[in-house]
Amino acid sequence: MAGGGVETAPPGLLGAVLIVVLLAVGALFLVSGTVGLVRLPNVYNRLHATSKATTLGAASMALAAWVYFGPAGNGLKALVTVFFLFVTAPTGGHLISRAAERMGVEFEPGVTWPGDDDVESGPPADGD
Repeated sequence: MAGGGVETAPPGLLGAVLIVVLLAVGALFLVSGTVGLVRLPNVYNRLHATSKATTLGAASMALAAWVYFGPAGNGLKALVTVFFLFVTAPTGGHLISRAAERMGVEFEPGVTWPGDDDVESGPPADGD
């Protein structure tokens, strides 16, 4: 095998069905996240669509790779990918939405930042 990779046994019928299901679920979530990114009205709604739906979609695709490659080698890389997706996507989404709020991007009417129910929108108290 070129590249020195580890040979993997082809998945059985159950593995092939599971891979197809995971790929279909992943594609569904990725498409819905992409549609949300294009169609939703502001940065907060778009972040919601992309951070949740595309994380689940990409994780589903990586799990399909784990089923295909097995628990070692490339399969382990796929599991690590899932772990980092679930750690970094919510963190990144939160940071982007916090930055948008600090830049003055308005919320939808009736929506406030969590914990700011009694405080009017303004510059942060710590001077950042």
